[in-house]
Amino acid sequence: MKEASQSLLLCLSFLLGCRLNQVSPAALTVSPSRSQFFEGESVTLICEDENSSDGGTVRRNTTLETRTECDKDGWWNKNGSTCKTSSIREHDSGLYWCESMSGSSSSSSIQLSVSGGSVILQSPVLPVMEGDDVTLSCRAKSPAHNLPAAFYKDGSFIGNETTGNLTLNSVKRSDEGLYHCNISGQGESPSSRISVEEKPTSSPLLVIMFPLGSLCLVFLLVLLVLLVKKHRLKIKAVNCG
Repeated sequence: MKEASQSLLLCLSFLLGCRLNQVSPAALTVSPSRSQFFEGESVTLICEDENSSDGGTVRRNTTLETRTECDKDGWWNKNGSTCKTSSIREHDSGLYWCESMSGSSSSSSIQLSVSGGSVILQSPVLPVMEGDDVTLSCRAKSPAHNLPAAFYKDGSFIGNETTGNLTLNSVKRSDEGLYHCNISGQGESPSSRISVEEKPTSSPLLVIMFPLGSLCLVFLLVLLVLLVKKHRLKIKAVNCG
């Protein structure tokens, strides 16, 4: 039985090692959760990195700077892994991402656009999953209520919506592209890219661990049967003697 216990511990240690070696990528959260903003709005970025106790830091590329760090390089205010501004400006438009303090891991970058005009398109800041419904909202700075809007994809007109909201039902990869909107008498929004990702079928970790766990179980059962047989033979030999 000692051999069985040792084998069980070996299997469990191996599977646990597989889990611990899984490195979760850093992630960047935007609040409010959209990719376009009017000048003067308050915006918060949160860097989440499970592999780092400090949560990582936010970096950006704009037309004026490259790979600069929040607060340290003179933009916005940092509090732990949170980067915030109470008044975003047009020159803040650019690519933002989360990076671990060691620089060993980073999130996917997201594009933030700041409009000095009177119209923005509210769209998902992160990639959406195939099959999901996605709503795009065309918003005027004033008045704040919904107005009829025209929507465009890759420069081509795709429809008018009296509510100012366009819903893309059960999105597909072909729905990927640059979207913008126009409100008559108000103006046109900047363009924002919508990316569509394939829905994951199953976790890679589970795919690996399930057959390995089953193999360990079979191995232990076989070992247990052999040990029982060995024990019975010993008893039989003693009785015969």
